[in-house]
Amino acid sequence: MANANDIVIVSAVRTPFGRFGGSLRDFDYYELGAIPMREVLKRVNVAPDKVDEVFWGVGDTSACRDPYTPVAGRQSLIRAGLPHETVSISFDMACVAAMNAVRLAALEMKAGEIETAICGGATSFGQSPLVVRGLRFGGFRLSDVKMEDPLVALGYKDFNPVSVDSDNVAFEYKIDRQEQDEWAFRSHQNYGNAWNAGKFKDEIMPLEIPQPKGEPITLDIDEQYRANTTLERLAGLKAIYGTRAITAGNAPGLNDGATAILVMTRQKAEELGMEVLATVVENVSVAINASRMPEGPGVAMKKILKKADMKIDDMAVMEINEAFACVPLVSMKLAVDNDDAKYKELKKKMNINGSAIAIGHPNTASGARLVMNLMYELRRRGGGYAMGGICGGLAQANACIIKVE
Repeated sequence: MANANDIVIVSAVRTPFGRFGGSLRDFDYYELGAIPMREVLKRVNVAPDKVDEVFWGVGDTSACRDPYTPVAGRQSLIRAGLPHETVSISFDMACVAAMNAVRLAALEMKAGEIETAICGGATSFGQSPLVVRGLRFGGFRLSDVKMEDPLVALGYKDFNPVSVDSDNVAFEYKIDRQEQDEWAFRSHQNYGNAWNAGKFKDEIMPLEIPQPKGEPITLDIDEQYRANTTLERLAGLKAIYGTRAITAGNAPGLNDGATAILVMTRQKAEELGMEVLATVVENVSVAINASRMPEGPGVAMKKILKKADMKIDDMAVMEINEAFACVPLVSMKLAVDNDDAKYKELKKKMNINGSAIAIGHPNTASGARLVMNLMYELRRRGGGYAMGGICGGLAQANACIIKVE
């Protein structure tokens, strides 16, 4: 039953996601974030001064022109034309950040602190610099200088690469290379079918890309998608970083992109005459052992279903972000307690429009992408419930349940 204190979504949009070194590589990081902030307000004709707070996911701030404490959300919101008086928080929860942004906004709304917020995030792998350490007090007069690429074996210096940990967990769950490649192939197929059906037109804003010569080109599709992907090509790829099964084909790329969701209390939406697109039913955060990242979304899904007093069968559609193909596969097994029949049934409802392997994964933008894609899918279906789950670095995870009347 609708309640004036419900947390509702009234607008949601994202940029197309660019491949590494692709169309978005030269976009200034703050402007990349400002693009969907502007558009999410423009689409529903909401004045910038109506936004009480911005909750903005950030990760690799080295992509910013001011890498030391860049307050990225604030710089982007000012670029987007929001008033300087708009409060913001830029926070790092790795890949779960943009979904957790919705959670943080909801908590403040339930506390009566705010009524309206923009939630989202931006990532630019293309703007990540090479790093030189140890020079400040090193006294280099005659010596070699080592330059470091922070994107190699992406992960955390005091831990295994996330691919290695994920591979180990998948092996425990008896999820082999073939199953992971099949899931990756399915992701591209599902994305292609969804894009051809026009499903992404609701969420992706076409973006003009300036060219060195001639007119700008318009990007309206995620560059990660490969229409010519085949199981044979996936099977021919070598595993990376000494893993058994993880390859460049069954993992997402290093992508650029930004997302924004406009959330309000239902009372505020009604006051402004806004159409409610969806209600945020629940949103939870979990953290587990840092080496067991693929289990995170499954743990979060179990927690949220218990909190909402709901069952998986109540969900019309779901998505678990494909940080690697093994992540949704492991988490689905965990969510159904390794029941093979339930696992096979769950697959049919999961990632039906593709996920990060085909769409791309600009880490701190992806959580909001899941929410909006599920929301627009429910609206096309005439309503119902949907659940999204996403893992983040060192095994944090979020899950979110939304409802469309």
